[in-house]
Amino acid sequence: MADLISNFIDYLGKQKGLAENTLDSYGRDLKQYKTFLENGGKTSIEDAGPATIVAYLLHLQKQGRAPATIARRLAALKAFYQYLVRENFLQNDPTSNLESPKLEKRLPKVLTVREVDMLLKQPKPTTPTGLRDRAMLELLYATGIRVSELISLNVSDLNLEMGFLKCRGKGARERIVPVGSMALKSVRQYLQEGRPRILGSNTQEPSLFLNHHGRRLTRQGFWKIVRKYAQEAKIRKHITPHTLRHSFATHLLENGADLRSVQEMLGHADISTTQIYTQVTKGRLKEIYARTHPRA
Repeated sequence: MADLISNFIDYLGKQKGLAENTLDSYGRDLKQYKTFLENGGKTSIEDAGPATIVAYLLHLQKQGRAPATIARRLAALKAFYQYLVRENFLQNDPTSNLESPKLEKRLPKVLTVREVDMLLKQPKPTTPTGLRDRAMLELLYATGIRVSELISLNVSDLNLEMGFLKCRGKGARERIVPVGSMALKSVRQYLQEGRPRILGSNTQEPSLFLNHHGRRLTRQGFWKIVRKYAQEAKIRKHITPHTLRHSFATHLLENGADLRSVQEMLGHADISTTQIYTQVTKGRLKEIYARTHPRA
């Protein structure tokens, strides 16, 4: 079964163009399913029928897994079994009649404009890493790109004169995103004064944002940076690297941007994904009304 999982992950990467993060997630989920089968005495993929899949989902439920986690695991299994049937490794798909649980859409957590300002002021532009960190945070808030897209950027993906960047999103879809003047200023300063000092002798490295070894910064490394500055800014909200993307979209819509433009900048394939941010802005308007209207 390990070979089948490996073939499937390889297919997702090469044929579907899924991001490394997504591939890792599929790999972890399927390896845990494999362990469950082996613990139950099933050594072959043919041994698992619909009852086995249901038993696995119940097992996850007993472990206290969140509904979203269980839904994701089932989605991974469905994609895996569909691949096995299509490639003639299996005759029947045991997940075909199983429906994913309906999940309540949770509104994304966003920062206020003041909180974003506090966060962006934390990196000190007196050190190479401070210049890097300020450029990353400014760029993330200015463009709304995903964290995976941010750390995948190469220097050649930026056009500082024209004020835009090129990034590759989900499914290897490429898009052009405008960059604001403050972010451009921070990135220019980082490229001139910060990156050369972090880069050292590794002059062939194409990555825009580097770790202290002069190599591409990882998602985990960026998450530590965000958490550090959120603490220094004394922001009490739970912040993830995705929070700035959510804040970018919400603040644009609050200030009159049209939904289609925001969809384009975020790289959403379906506008329904972007529409969740309109619910956030409505919720914020209700809060403001309740707080400020004399008869609210």
